[in-house]
Amino acid sequence: MKKFLCFACALMLVLVSGLTFVGCKSGEQTGKVRINEVTHSVFYAPLYVAINNGYLKENGIDVELTNGGGSDSSMTALLSGQADIALMGPETVVYVASGGSTAYPKVFGQLTKRDGSFLISKTKYTNFDWKTDLENKTVIAGRKGGLPAMTFEWVCNSNKLYNGVNLTLDTSTAFNMMVPVFESTSAEFCTMFEPTASEFVKSGKGYLVGSVGEYSGEIPYTCFMAKPNYISSNSELILNFLKSIKKAYNFIMESPSSEVAKSLKPSFETTSLESLASAVESYKSIDAWTSSPAMTEDSYIRLLQVMSNAGEITKNVAFGDVVDNTYAKQI
Repeated sequence: MKKFLCFACALMLVLVSGLTFVGCKSGEQTGKVRINEVTHSVFYAPLYVAINNGYLKENGIDVELTNGGGSDSSMTALLSGQADIALMGPETVVYVASGGSTAYPKVFGQLTKRDGSFLISKTKYTNFDWKTDLENKTVIAGRKGGLPAMTFEWVCNSNKLYNGVNLTLDTSTAFNMMVPVFESTSAEFCTMFEPTASEFVKSGKGYLVGSVGEYSGEIPYTCFMAKPNYISSNSELILNFLKSIKKAYNFIMESPSSEVAKSLKPSFETTSLESLASAVESYKSIDAWTSSPAMTEDSYIRLLQVMSNAGEITKNVAFGDVVDNTYAKQI
């Protein structure tokens, strides 16, 4: 592991070694769930639909949703007891586990199965080519060590583009600052999630030239995770939570994007229904969401390959050490 999450991982180790885990007592079942999401994006549509369409409340679950604004903050919130469940990339658990800690969260459900970012250019391309059009260009690709940056590097390397050789990847910009930095610098490209990508294009500031997830293939990208003692103490709640997410997924896949946009609107009040529908359609077109919350070991191995390719891990962490499919397999 390199610079990314070094501070967070050090803090995690202090937290897990010096604090008694905060959470439900053994056997306690509660309907109040505090969820910390790594960022706010239509990419996580099934979660918002489950909240706004009342699917979670039907199962006796009341959600308090907060935005971590980054993997390090979301993981810290989870380990410190400020959140019961975190929604973020599984690479965060791999980092903690590979760092030697024996007390870390486990993934209990997968939400997305490929990269959800889109490549935005300041220049219009008629037939964009990943290799020739990115060569010798600068791309703001996400934070170093984060899954967006690592997946994008994986795609670039597959096109024989290498950072510092025939491509410049800016991985120093904080996730929530990528768009303003892109606007104010000479970088030719930037990766963005929805609805930010659609809103940026709609404003006339750039052009959508490609989907990172469509090109990179399937990978366990965003997952729900919690501390093991929370999962075991709230088995019924965890199962009902995943059932609600599955019901939301079915609604999204069976409904017109315009109808899904209406269900998402309460979570994106300042975004137009048109942009929301466009974002939903974009994610449907690349098959972004997983139909089953159970992560497969094959996809997990690909995650490790992406992380290794980026030089962020030197040893593998066993699938069973970070994933608990007990409840996901019941859906």
